[in-house]
Amino acid sequence: MILHVAADVASWLFIAAGSAGIVISALGLLRLPDFYTRLHAGGITDTLGAEMIIIGLAIQSGFTLLTVKLLIIGMFLFFTGPTSTHATANAAWVAGLKPRLAERPDEDKPYEDKPYEDRPYEDRP
Repeated sequence: MILHVAADVASWLFIAAGSAGIVISALGLLRLPDFYTRLHAGGITDTLGAEMIIIGLAIQSGFTLLTVKLLIIGMFLFFTGPTSTHATANAAWVAGLKPRLAERPDEDKPYEDKPYEDRPYEDRP
């Protein structure tokens, strides 16, 4: 009886932590300024958030065939999530999308008061 309660508590802690990670990552997708930082927030979601939820579901299901299937899905997500995030970032870089960098005090040309998207391409960091 005690082991069932401990398994339930552990599984719900993993599921709650994964869900919180997904919600925080979704807020990051809305709040972060450019493509690369948003891509980072999305990459965290599919690697950390989904894995925590899958671990919680595997604990909840016990030692069954379902647990094996969940772990296989988790391994698939563990390897393909960062790979797809890297491929997307690399494609954006090759296409010419540069990251938005903070202003540095030692630069010759200070940035104008225009938004990033309205600057001429050569003035973008």
